[in-house]
Amino acid sequence: MTSHRLARGGRIDRGAALNFTFDGRALRGHAGDSLASALLANGVQLVGRSFKYHRPRGILTAGAAEPNALVTVGAGGRTEPNTRATTVELH
Repeated sequence: MTSHRLARGGRIDRGAALNFTFDGRALRGHAGDSLASALLANGVQLVGRSFKYHRPRGILTAGAAEPNALVTVGAGGRTEPNTRATTVELH
């Protein structure tokens, strides 16, 4: 994870590591990370595919206008679909 992340600075707490799963893969992030920044730090570039032709889609923006990284957050009966990965904070 460190090869894709700055060694210091920013608004994340590097002392608080958090575990999460994405597409069945166990990944690690830090408190204060957005889901998008944690995915990029773990080397995940493909976050979805286009509807018609299934072309690969990656994270394009850093804000609420992200058109590609729509994810389902949660597990079991408590899921929230179509959430932008750039607006979800790891906790």
